[in-house]
Amino acid sequence: MNLKRRLNGLDPTSRRHFLSGAARGLLGVGTLPWLNGIAAAVGRDDGELLLGPATARNVIYLYMAGGMSHLDTLDPKPGAETQGPTRSIRTAAEDVLLSEHFPLLAREMDKVAVINSMQSTVGAHEQARYLAHTSYELRGTIRHPSLGAWVSRMGGSLNDTLPAHISIGGSVYMASGGFFEARHAPLPIGDPAAGLQNSVRVEHVDDERFHGRMSRLQAMNREFLARHDLRQVRAYQKAYEQAVALMDSADLEAFDVTREPEPLRAAYGEGRFGQGCLLARRLVERGVRFVEVSTGGWDTHSENFERMAELCPPVDRALATLLADLDARGLLDETLVVLTTEFGRTPHIVEQRSGRNHYPQAFSSLMAGGGIVGGRKYGRTDELGETVIEDPVHVTDLNATIAHALGLPLEHVVASPAGRPFTIAHKGRPVTELFG
Repeated sequence: MNLKRRLNGLDPTSRRHFLSGAARGLLGVGTLPWLNGIAAAVGRDDGELLLGPATARNVIYLYMAGGMSHLDTLDPKPGAETQGPTRSIRTAAEDVLLSEHFPLLAREMDKVAVINSMQSTVGAHEQARYLAHTSYELRGTIRHPSLGAWVSRMGGSLNDTLPAHISIGGSVYMASGGFFEARHAPLPIGDPAAGLQNSVRVEHVDDERFHGRMSRLQAMNREFLARHDLRQVRAYQKAYEQAVALMDSADLEAFDVTREPEPLRAAYGEGRFGQGCLLARRLVERGVRFVEVSTGGWDTHSENFERMAELCPPVDRALATLLADLDARGLLDETLVVLTTEFGRTPHIVEQRSGRNHYPQAFSSLMAGGGIVGGRKYGRTDELGETVIEDPVHVTDLNATIAHALGLPLEHVVASPAGRPFTIAHKGRPVTELFG
């Protein structure tokens, strides 16, 4: 049985194990995270770059998994019966209020545009997260690329060594390469303080032995590809070459947040989200196009107000520091920072458990940098926070706005392996008013 038949005859998990095991055995190196999905990747990739006029080069996408309550964060309603005990505070933006849980972000609001009119059509976590990330509904027959994968494919890389798409603290229904080639899938980082795992050779494989094995592998690849031009093998070879290049590159230190001054690390916060935001800044500084940082726990059906008092301060600290840090380094103008979630929480408070339930009809997001005009809010909900009454923004519109900032064409069609047409934001329209 030849390799093509052997690979095609295996299920996706077996293909991944086959190729990653071959890498460890032949080259004596722990498999880097982005190699794990290569054997299962499918799809076309014509390599074209489709960049037009842009206001941003990079994106830091902060995702609050679970459905963040808008009334207790970015859209407080002082005095309303739906507000509960959460108080509001004034900010550096004259017309923008925040909840009391964001005193540090309040000082940076002159840099931020708050979108108080977000809407989704889905109220279940898995489906809503998928829609927010891909702009498409979750189907059993296809895996759509998430926004970061589109940015990688259409915008290309700014650094030949580093991946264009990195996910910090994500999960299966968040960032994904979908049906694109595997090199557009996110490099997953679990613990941002631990650096890039499995990025050094094992001790018993010295430089001479390693490069000798690489030379033999390249010769085998050339011979095999001359006879069997398999996309799966090409994708694996490309990703492995990138992994090896990164191992020998100074860019590897971009993943090491311990190189930052201790006061700055402390300012971001010691938790994974804070250190993830610091790592994101280091990565966009090195030319990574799209970095997602996720944090969970926002599904506050019970004890909403107690939970918000715990969940918000680490985000407040990390986000405020990130904006100030990017600004001080001259990076905010070219880096679009987005904070969003899959849906909001009900304005109605479930008294018996002091909680809020799922609420896709209205919620809030924010954007800063990358051409966004800060110090204002866009859209509006009614006095109870129940209904969007001005300038509704669907989750696909938010994705279209991100693509617009990066200069990516919303109308460009990419075909799936089955020949079906897809676009980056699926009928979403950019909110161009946010840019001036």
